[in-house]
Amino acid sequence: MKRDSEIYRTYVKILKRELVCAMGCTEPIALAYCAARARAVLGALPERIRVEASGNIIKNVRSVVVPNTGGRRGIAAAAAIGVLAGDADAQLEVVSHVTEDEIGRLDGYLERTPIEILPLESENLLDMIVTVRAGEHEASVRIADEHTNVVRITRDGKKVFEKEMTADGGPEADGPDYGLLTVKDICDFARTCDTDDVCGVLERQITLNSAISEEGLRHDYGANIGKVLLEGGRDVRTRAKAAAAAGSDARMNGCELPVVICSGSGNQGMTASLPVIEYARELGADRETLYRALLVSDLITIHAKTGIGRLSAYCGAVSAGAGAGAGIAYLYGGDEKIIAHTIVNALAISSGIVCDGAKSSCAAKIAMAVETGIFGYEMYKNGQQFYGGDGLVVKGVENSIASFGRLGRVGMSGTDREIIRMMAEQDA
Repeated sequence: MKRDSEIYRTYVKILKRELVCAMGCTEPIALAYCAARARAVLGALPERIRVEASGNIIKNVRSVVVPNTGGRRGIAAAAAIGVLAGDADAQLEVVSHVTEDEIGRLDGYLERTPIEILPLESENLLDMIVTVRAGEHEASVRIADEHTNVVRITRDGKKVFEKEMTADGGPEADGPDYGLLTVKDICDFARTCDTDDVCGVLERQITLNSAISEEGLRHDYGANIGKVLLEGGRDVRTRAKAAAAAGSDARMNGCELPVVICSGSGNQGMTASLPVIEYARELGADRETLYRALLVSDLITIHAKTGIGRLSAYCGAVSAGAGAGAGIAYLYGGDEKIIAHTIVNALAISSGIVCDGAKSSCAAKIAMAVETGIFGYEMYKNGQQFYGGDGLVVKGVENSIASFGRLGRVGMSGTDREIIRMMAEQDA
């Protein structure tokens, strides 16, 4: 692929836009960022906070530990740490600079500060408004479509900033054209690109995601899925699943190490990268080969998830597991045909996994998604595959990706609403 082609330049932009750092689960961190921005507009420490959030934001913030809050979970903790100590310029690393003194002040702030939490009716699955008040002044910030996409800011009822929201919650209108992603072109790009154009983001992904995985294996986090997997063996297949699961163990349970996300999710970023890194180590692959395999995995993950959207009832680890399987296939010398069949096989197996919010069990779902990615490759390597007409599989990899994307975005919308209703009943 020519370096000056539109597709090449778009893919580089997509990678740099998607593979960014985040501390903690992206939904509570996005909420903390929204709150930090609102405080900055207000210009004072809020005396009252109102949080309006779409169902999927509530679902994903409800059970996960927010970093630098002393182990607290939920919307109130995320909003409070954002206004009390968040860095409004740090986006998804908004709580990375919180001090021990500020953590110590959090309990008192939560006790004396009324925090109202309301459901937000919206066409956008990712949508939140944080309104803060001090004295006679009020400020409000709205984030929608993507985790750091501020679409409106007001102060004392006057509009300070506003931009258009996308009706379906897709990528921002002024972003790169994700419609240019195809399996054929992803494979071509990964094989031919100048790695100098992408090595910065990929090296950061390798370093940070490996560090949190190692942290998850060293210490006690959540259900310790990574450690449990390694109790059953230490072959490369098991190590690959354990590496990704251990990173999620740590991240879902308050670890303060950053990760490099993919498709708006740290769990998907770890799922797409850590199994590929583990297989590259096992095979003795050089750095350039690892970079190229990660390009396959990351871009396939983004491609498979684009048709679904940032949030849904469809577990995003499924897309990332298929991406990881494709990256592993590349490490073994797999061409476009092998990679395409790996993706279809993997999606056909695990697409029924639901997203019932961010929590400890995400690590186990990640392990299962990585397993199906690897198995999808091994199926085709052994002359086996799923064909068009087998369930939602359609002839042609792009058609199958679109089919499973439709399942996630349209077919599971009712499932999503029911999951949110069930959670609300539990919390009542």
